[in-house]
Amino acid sequence: MKSKTFKALQISENAEKQYVREIITRQISDLPTGEILVRVHYSALNYKDALSSIGNKGVTRNYPHTPGIDAVGVIEMSESPDFKIGDEVIVTSYDLGMNTSGGLAEYIRVPARWVVPLPMGLSMREAMINGTAGFTAAMCISSLINNGLSPKKGKVLVTGSTGGVGILAVAMLKKLGFDITAVTGKSEAHEFLTKVGASEILSREDLDDKSGRPMLKSVYAGVIDTVGGNILATALKSLTYGGVAAICGLVASPDLPTSVLPFILRGNSLFGIDSAECPMPLRKKIWQKLATDYKPADLEFLATEISLEEVPEKLDLMLRGGALGKYLVRLG
Repeated sequence: MKSKTFKALQISENAEKQYVREIITRQISDLPTGEILVRVHYSALNYKDALSSIGNKGVTRNYPHTPGIDAVGVIEMSESPDFKIGDEVIVTSYDLGMNTSGGLAEYIRVPARWVVPLPMGLSMREAMINGTAGFTAAMCISSLINNGLSPKKGKVLVTGSTGGVGILAVAMLKKLGFDITAVTGKSEAHEFLTKVGASEILSREDLDDKSGRPMLKSVYAGVIDTVGGNILATALKSLTYGGVAAICGLVASPDLPTSVLPFILRGNSLFGIDSAECPMPLRKKIWQKLATDYKPADLEFLATEISLEEVPEKLDLMLRGGALGKYLVRLG
């Protein structure tokens, strides 16, 4: 096994301090230590992968590096009593693809505590159409439902709705019977969002209140926000009494220019979502939800399958804000 070779995307820093992407051949022995060796069948592209590919030191500290925060595949070596050769497993989050060699390769080696058995009802393809994005969307939805949100309470607002988290959140909420308002800056995405399940689509400008008022008309019973900044502040000011919001991103800004008034006058609640270090018992429950209650009727509609060789081009597209839906990377 140690002499076996495999293909991987590698990001390297050249003499001009530029970051170069290339498909290389690696050795199994080059991989980091870990109890589980996985032959990767599919990965998926995430914004963190795009940032890693341009040398963002907040994501990846050392180069050369193979990004890819998502992977699903079959175990080829196990030193853990919890897993055996041939098991189909999911590996997302933790340090995978950040500072540990990631899923944009035909093999990964990871600690056993990072590994989730593929739940019944979910194929390997479907697991990676979800990936970290779908897992995060499901965590948001679970948090809101556990804190009182239901379809009869009213509309749910989803910001950044053409990104991975947003588009999967819309699809899952539709499956659960919610009335969804999607926010996007891409006019060309309206038809796609309607097919996914949005009943109303707003532009970013529609949800960027600059009036200075601490509260706005009550419109939304729930919010899933991936962008932060003033759009999140506007959404919070627009919650109904007892409304709930889950935040998981900062694409626009990490700032939150608002006041406590929506929370103390309308009894609203705001929940932060972190999928990277989600405890394993909850992680398994969320993946089970993704295989059952939260699973949209047509996950395939949300994804475009690409090869490892196409990844560099798609990473550039993501960095330009031109991606729509999920990119599923075929490795098996």
